[in-house]
Amino acid sequence: MEDLLGAAAARSRPTAMAETRRLEVAGAVRGLFPDGGIQRGITLGVGSPAGVPGSWSLALAVAGGVMAGGSCSWAAAVGFPSLGLVAASELGVPLDRLALVPAPGDSWPVVAASLLDGVDLVMLCPPARVRPADARRLAARVRERGSVMMVVEAAGQRGWPESPEVRLDVESAMWVGLDAGCGTLRARRVEVALGGRRVVGGRGRRVPLWLPGPGGGVEEAGPTGGVPVGWGEEPARPAVSAAG
Repeated sequence: MEDLLGAAAARSRPTAMAETRRLEVAGAVRGLFPDGGIQRGITLGVGSPAGVPGSWSLALAVAGGVMAGGSCSWAAAVGFPSLGLVAASELGVPLDRLALVPAPGDSWPVVAASLLDGVDLVMLCPPARVRPADARRLAARVRERGSVMMVVEAAGQRGWPESPEVRLDVESAMWVGLDAGCGTLRARRVEVALGGRRVVGGRGRRVPLWLPGPGGGVEEAGPTGGVPVGWGEEPARPAVSAAG
């Protein structure tokens, strides 16, 4: 396993890491970041309160925006056993540049560290309880390599012992399309809150998004709700996984 991951990391090692200090973000999720990008060398936390789904979908949308931004060669997802590849593709993630390790078991810190050596963005869904020493070692590897680690936690979970430099939380989520108990789920409106100890000028920001919109992707949402783009078109079947 380690030899395979090492070889993959060597093949995908970014060539422009020394020339750029952040990962540019494109599309609807760009508004989540005050500077329009994610600083290299940081840990980005993604989560939601108990009972509010959407953290996995938000993580995929951010990954899609980063990979569309042009400064991210490869991304990896570690510890997502039920990750929906159709949903990932609809949210902008190019599957031919996504490395998957769905069930790393107890070796997840080693797997994540190996991928951080050569992958721009590593999405990590850690176990419910994480040893502080493992979290510190991975944070140090992120800083050393100039990559970005996105720690994605399930709704209500706060098992990561280190405080992330930037944090995104899905504070509310509401599906639309049902009328008096009948109809078809058309889109989900979420409100994402920005925080974290490295956020300057954007702390407290709340950004509304359609996640997903009628076509399955992510779209900007107006501050008062409104309807998503494509509302009058034939709806696509939501492709998000049961985990959100």
